[in-house]
Amino acid sequence: MIRKFQDQRDWFFKKPFGMFVHWGLYSIPAWHEQIQWRKNINRDKYYQLINEFNPVNFNPDSWLDLAEEAGMEFITITTKHHDGFCLWNTKYTDFNVMNTPYKKDIIGELADACHKRNFPLRLYYSVADWHHPNYHNRGNFGISHELPEPLSGDHPDENKYMEYLKNQIRELCTNYGEIHGIWWDVNRLTFRNLEINEMIHTLQPGAVINDRGFSTGDYSTSERDYNISQLEKTKIFTGPMEACQSVGMESWGFRKNENYYTVKYLQQSIDRMMAKGACYLLNTGPKADGTIAEQDMSILREIGDWYKRIKESIVETEPCPNLVSNENINITKKNNCLYVHLHKEPVSTSLVLDPIQKLPKKAVLLNTSQTLNVQVEDIPRFFKTIQNALCIRNLPLDLMQKEVLVIRLEYDSLDELAARDTGREFSG
Repeated sequence: MIRKFQDQRDWFFKKPFGMFVHWGLYSIPAWHEQIQWRKNINRDKYYQLINEFNPVNFNPDSWLDLAEEAGMEFITITTKHHDGFCLWNTKYTDFNVMNTPYKKDIIGELADACHKRNFPLRLYYSVADWHHPNYHNRGNFGISHELPEPLSGDHPDENKYMEYLKNQIRELCTNYGEIHGIWWDVNRLTFRNLEINEMIHTLQPGAVINDRGFSTGDYSTSERDYNISQLEKTKIFTGPMEACQSVGMESWGFRKNENYYTVKYLQQSIDRMMAKGACYLLNTGPKADGTIAEQDMSILREIGDWYKRIKESIVETEPCPNLVSNENINITKKNNCLYVHLHKEPVSTSLVLDPIQKLPKKAVLLNTSQTLNVQVEDIPRFFKTIQNALCIRNLPLDLMQKEVLVIRLEYDSLDELAARDTGREFSG
């Protein structure tokens, strides 16, 4: 399977796990990143939050330390969410971080820290804008991505707003050194414009661009459970895909009383999507002072401890969806190794990998480095016998209930098994 863009964007496939950060004025009320819309807060009143934004404890290196502990190899941050507030020193609106008590360029500080570590930085940008007078707020999409109608003093003009957007994207692509991606969100405008992505690629040749902007982009975006779950039955992604999820169920921004996903659930989501060929963004929302909540940090560190132990089964591997008939597992391969991903809860301490009949030299549980008992045998199953099936026995499930298990099968050669792997190829 070919997984490459054939240019400087190839890093996307080599560093598939990243940190997503949603941060802005909404961290002050600490309820939801769309609080302005969801609680129908007057724009002028919401604007006053700019006078309270003073993240004196913001330390970009501490964020990157945490990302590395979590096994993440790049970071994506909201430069401007739907509320229109900008985390950088933009000259195109006064609704930006330089006019807060903090008076420092957040994106600049993070970019400097990333460049010192050679840590890829991607920038999120919301096309929707509840603050800009030229944006068409007309209730499109019906949920939360536009205000119901223009407010007093607005002058909706799509062409003028697009000039504003292009100017800001040009700023982000020229003022902060190397940028590894633009992550568009909620484009509800009425036209597509290939020139914008072309401008980004010209200014930043290594930047990957998702499909939520003004063209199909470099890769597709899958979000949260309501979108990710629809792909659960997909055996393999036939083009570049990135899934995104947050550690909290309710909000992407910081929420005081968040309902958190379990670490095991997040592991299952990560493993299920990445074993099918997707990259993965896991989100945290920093608090108003710039620090990351203790619960978020704990979850990310636990994820990292697990991910680093099973990482070899994900990075630069190839999904092999047709090697086994068991739909409760995924298979990846690299060199002469197969990796068995148990992303669904196993119901037995034995695992039958029908129709694989070739005995590996060794079977290792990556989670613990434990050698497993593996053999080829006939299995009496319901009203038939599975002949010469590869079977892994005595999996330590009772001792490993909190983790997704991944098993490495080591072979001298996978040539005999290659015929069953009919996964489709793609190139970007």
